[in-house]
Amino acid sequence: MDITKHIGSIPFFEELPNEQIEDLSMIITDQVFDRGQIIFSEGDDGNGFYVVVSGRVKIFKLSPEGKEQILHIFGPGDPFGEVAVFAGQHFPANAEAMESSRIFFFPRESFSDLIKNNPSLALNMLAILSKRLRRFANLIDDLSLKEVPGRLAAHLLYLSGQAEGTEQLELNITKTQLASLLGTIPETLSRILGKMSKQGLIESDGRRIKILDREALEELAESGGRL
Repeated sequence: MDITKHIGSIPFFEELPNEQIEDLSMIITDQVFDRGQIIFSEGDDGNGFYVVVSGRVKIFKLSPEGKEQILHIFGPGDPFGEVAVFAGQHFPANAEAMESSRIFFFPRESFSDLIKNNPSLALNMLAILSKRLRRFANLIDDLSLKEVPGRLAAHLLYLSGQAEGTEQLELNITKTQLASLLGTIPETLSRILGKMSKQGLIESDGRRIKILDREALEELAESGGRL
């Protein structure tokens, strides 16, 4: 697939006419990052934004003690670092390739010039940013108000929703990474998964998880309490 077809399949741009897709293809930098390679660090100048073409990227912050808190995990078609386009500020977190990843970089100034001529680009970006803001607000709510079982239940239901309501899930990240995303440690996460299995809420086999009692899982996620 050539670059223009890749761009046309990105949610930001999928409804744009071919001429505008061609304009976008002229400003991007096509990059490949190895697993573990830093794409940008917190505090770096926000000189543009990125879109994952293949692979996965994690966005995270580090505490003064070096503890990692994963904020987002992005896959093919997902943009990240978009705040730079609108605000022109520093990146507020770190971005790292979780596996070998191909990524398009869109320079801020060049993209801003295109937006002036194509307001639909800005509308598409705002739509995606609003969805992400709701997800991020839910994450903050989970981390601050819910116990770990409630956070895990909410995350499993979120994954189920992303997979069109299926009861069969397969985690695409390690349990260590999932623990970081939920603001806990791997040992606690494993213990809670075990309890959920014993109580018949889920069936867990490595990264494969089957929801057995959706109603109970929803109640746990809503209450945010303990098992």
